[in-house]
Amino acid sequence: AYFAVQVIHARRKYKISPPETKGHPEFERTFRAQANCSEYFPIFISLLWVAGIFFHQGVTAACGLLYLYARLRYFQGYAVAAQGRLGPLYASAWLLWLLLGLALAGLLAHFLWP
Repeated sequence: AYFAVQVIHARRKYKISPPETKGHPEFERTFRAQANCSEYFPIFISLLWVAGIFFHQGVTAACGLLYLYARLRYFQGYAVAAQGRLGPLYASAWLLWLLLGLALAGLLAHFLWP
């Protein structure tokens, strides 16, 4: 929701009415950052849910909070300059892979060692 509100503010600031997605470069970066975060959210939620149920809730919650922080830093960096997104992008991707590993480990443990 925070990211969507930032897009609304950028639309007002640069006078870009919906459904337009082109305009001032800062608006375009803000809009793209929000869209990118929205695209990865279903993957994140699914992995968080499976890892939390089948692996460990505490470890999964810590990874989830780190992922959300990395995505916030990604959004903030991308809104300023396209290069500002790279470090947080790699961190959030690494955390998604970690969540995938935790989910798989939990599923394997659950179904192979009852």
